[in-house]
Amino acid sequence: MQTESDRLKALPPYLFAEIDRRKKAAVAAGRPVIHLGIGDPDTPTPDFIVRAAQAAVADPATHQYALDRGDAGFRQAIAAWHKKRFGYTLDPETEILPAQGSKETLSHLPLAVMNPGDVGLVPDPGYPVYASSIQFAGGRVVRFPITAERGYLPDLGKFRKADLRKAKLIYLNYPNNPTAAAAPRAFYDEVVAWAREHQVLVAQDMAYSEVYFGEPPVSILEVPGAKDVALEFYSCSKTFSMTGWRVGWVAGNAAAIASLVAIKSNMDNGVFTAMQRTGAAALEGYDRPEIRALRQMYRRRRDCLVGALAAAGLEVNRPEATFYVWITCPKGIDSRTFADRLLADADVVATPGIGYGPHGEGYIRMALTVPEAQLQEAAARIKRLKF
Repeated sequence: MQTESDRLKALPPYLFAEIDRRKKAAVAAGRPVIHLGIGDPDTPTPDFIVRAAQAAVADPATHQYALDRGDAGFRQAIAAWHKKRFGYTLDPETEILPAQGSKETLSHLPLAVMNPGDVGLVPDPGYPVYASSIQFAGGRVVRFPITAERGYLPDLGKFRKADLRKAKLIYLNYPNNPTAAAAPRAFYDEVVAWAREHQVLVAQDMAYSEVYFGEPPVSILEVPGAKDVALEFYSCSKTFSMTGWRVGWVAGNAAAIASLVAIKSNMDNGVFTAMQRTGAAALEGYDRPEIRALRQMYRRRRDCLVGALAAAGLEVNRPEATFYVWITCPKGIDSRTFADRLLADADVVATPGIGYGPHGEGYIRMALTVPEAQLQEAAARIKRLKF
């Protein structure tokens, strides 16, 4: 009996699951592994959020099915947060949809807006879920390069006309995973004009919008008319150390959100209402000292790892945002070999850049999700290796 579909067979192994498998094998063997491979915050969720969740779970009113469009209070809290953070107004009834983190709606979007044979445009390097989601929907993936020479921003004028004729969707991600680059407002002005010209829906992944070390990242929805062509995807995961809670939302184009609502009504029963109330409490506490402290912690960790790896002889970017560091592989060593060598000989887990697409080759990514002492130890182990 066949138990795996052809569409599933066509996908490569999920990068992070494979990394986690290898890490667990090393740990099971008793090795002192330092895990810098997956962006899962090591700090606990702040207490005020935990208390809000406890109260919400204890309320019997949260124990029934959630509505497809989500809890009205959460949607209103999201709208208020966007107004305070970015200065624009969203309609909580039509322009916001709560989600189980950002990954859920990012991956369901092609099912909602694409037909088989349509083209989906995907950054390279980029989060692997973008491409796999287009493939699951029967679409054709067209990758576009983002490179250091352009500050990891795409050249929108380089797409082939044949691809644009069939293109329905483009994924963007700033602040960027894996490169840690940020995008300026002028770039979004260009994107909105381009998307309107070519009738392409923009899916801007903002999961790391609140992990930044300089000026706060801007939103594409700040651009006049952006809601005609764009959606933005947010998550409580990184901002509030809530990866396991699975709470997020999508905001922007009302017609695309209506299509996502239709997908959700057929595939799930919404986000647990208690978690939506918890998400609202998190957003309402966004300015609390413990949330600012998380950003300051990642800044210290960034400075620690960047300095230590540079001292170890590696070429390292200095992240503008996110909690990732994008590192150039030593000359003559490809990213998978380098990552394998780090695990085998230094007990350090890193992510090979090739896992994010062909233009990720020549780099590895490390996550700032362990304490500074472990970051320093990881760099010291790497410095002892000979490449």
